[in-house]
Amino acid sequence: MGIYYDIDDILLEEEPISVLFQTGASGVGLLDPGSETNSVERSAKVTLPFWLANELFLRRAVSINVPACFSSETRKEIQADAACVDLKFRSPYFYELGCKILPLVTDKSIGPFLQYAFTSRYTEILSKSHNITGANPKFSSKLTKEESHLFEAARSSMISFKKWRVGGSRLEKASILGRKRKPTTPTESSTL
Repeated sequence: MGIYYDIDDILLEEEPISVLFQTGASGVGLLDPGSETNSVERSAKVTLPFWLANELFLRRAVSINVPACFSSETRKEIQADAACVDLKFRSPYFYELGCKILPLVTDKSIGPFLQYAFTSRYTEILSKSHNITGANPKFSSKLTKEESHLFEAARSSMISFKKWRVGGSRLEKASILGRKRKPTTPTESSTL
């Protein structure tokens, strides 16, 4: 589980995840919209929020399928040109979801794929954040929440740097250095 009061973490926990029930479960028929009874049969494929899928996985009641945002089609698109892929459409919390889902699925290639996707997009994000003067909705609409935070931090940093460089004093002495010190006189023992 994540940070209790973090809205982004709450929304991440609500991401829909496809699961396959390993055991039958009675009294939870509302989880399976196609079910006419109040139970979910063994081998039923159901879409659940991540927080529930994770809890059921820990109790060995379900197996988790790799989410569609990590499909082979997405991987091919990112390998072709990572900067042009709209990851926000696939999942607004693409990287965090990938990190949380990695220990729960059998496909362990998700980890290297996440690293490749992030490093491929990182240079483009920093380049745009340093060069774009105003908001660019076309570019920022493709960024995930994590990338948006990175973009805004880099943009804010560049604006502060330019402001510092253009005006004002560059270096200022610390306030503690403004106090006058008492002159020290050598003692008689040190002169011997």
